[in-house]
Amino acid sequence: MLGWTLLSVVLPGAAHLRAGRRRTGLILVGVYLLLLLAGLAYYLTRNGDNVAALVGDDAMVAIIAIASAGALAWFVVVVTSYVALSPNRLNQGGQIVSGVVVGVLCVSVMAPFAVTAQAVLTFKQTVQAIFPSSQDTSNPDVAPIKEEDPWDGKERVNFLLIGGDAAGDRTGVRTDSMTVASVDIKTGNTVLFSLPRNLQHVRFPASSPLHKQFPNGYMIELPNGGLLNEIWQYANDNPQLMGGKNKGPRALMDVIGYTLGLKIDYYALMNMYGFADLVDAIGGLKIRVERDIKWGGHFGTAGTIRAGYRRLSGEEALWYGRSRVDSDDFSRMSRQRCVIGAFAQQATPQKILQNFGKIADATKRLAQTNIPRELVEPLVALAVKVKSAKITSLQFVPPEFLSGRPDWVKIRRATAKAISDSTRTRSAQAADVTVSPGTSSSAATPSATRTLASRPTQTPTPNNQKSAKSLAELCGLG
Repeated sequence: MLGWTLLSVVLPGAAHLRAGRRRTGLILVGVYLLLLLAGLAYYLTRNGDNVAALVGDDAMVAIIAIASAGALAWFVVVVTSYVALSPNRLNQGGQIVSGVVVGVLCVSVMAPFAVTAQAVLTFKQTVQAIFPSSQDTSNPDVAPIKEEDPWDGKERVNFLLIGGDAAGDRTGVRTDSMTVASVDIKTGNTVLFSLPRNLQHVRFPASSPLHKQFPNGYMIELPNGGLLNEIWQYANDNPQLMGGKNKGPRALMDVIGYTLGLKIDYYALMNMYGFADLVDAIGGLKIRVERDIKWGGHFGTAGTIRAGYRRLSGEEALWYGRSRVDSDDFSRMSRQRCVIGAFAQQATPQKILQNFGKIADATKRLAQTNIPRELVEPLVALAVKVKSAKITSLQFVPPEFLSGRPDWVKIRRATAKAISDSTRTRSAQAADVTVSPGTSSSAATPSATRTLASRPTQTPTPNNQKSAKSLAELCGLG
């Protein structure tokens, strides 16, 4: 009896057929097979976009409803299967034991549906907490999205990825990690541009409210001169200049876009301290440590991350990317880039699902972005492409690029060349490609990515710059 009831969990209707209720049994088997065929047909007709299709708002509501209905349906199937087998024929002890077993079985078959519904609901709430709606008229910085053309005809989309260092002993946010990810929408091929926090006297485009205040560059003369990582907080501290509150992201997007000769479409900020929670949630990061790195405080007193292939905890991964003990900002930029690459590679769907609650909670607390909620579905589809596409990286660091005397023309040419090379080598694999940004060519990026601006002033710097390389080559990511 219990065996046939258990079989009904896998093949609804089996117990009814065994009990002689052929009509009911055949109906249950038929409905079950039709549902399986419908699910298979849906999967095969999505052309690989299944993950993206599941994160749409309507799809998530449907999944929650289907999971809830599935839990109820399987509960009914188990109970009716047990009843159809006439448990009253058993003695009292047998009825009690079998009833308890069937009760446990009911809970067991309902649990996966409940977990699915809860996970999707959590994801839906996380999306709503992080991504602003383009329909919210109170937030003019969030652009509207066309459902039929979410990328608005662009060939590339440029994301500014920011690590915000908001420690307890500081006021405001210091953007200590700034990377632009320029993504080819068709192929997913991506070029990462890392900008140093101490890039001085950056220029604002004429369209920026801060251009009038700093026509010759950001000249706030603190001990080290006006630095790029001060822009966000300066704009937030001076709403009268920016024309509104909380315009730090807009100011930083404007100035970085003008520096690279790109139009920055969206930004995403992650508190660097909270990043440690995300790393711990996926079980740490395996990273090739090039040399011993001291970490903890200003003098590295907490310990040493030894050279070699290591699995770093969240705290160690954070300090590996932040430590300047016996090092400098530019080495730190390189390590940060490898930490980001390792996380993107090692945060597999399996690990995300296993630790989804922790990841969602940490992300809700730590992330800030202007990516519209309506763009989440096409963004996930693009992320799937990027996962298997070619990713190259270029840092604007000495000796090729001087932070104190930036050569703006050279930076723009290197940016354009790296993107052009990435576009021309779409079929190459990341681990086998070295993209040379060069400076002899002024090849333009696709028109959708460029910002029309006046020619920046050139400050001569050495032209023997290194190549933009793949993250697999730079960081030893397998």
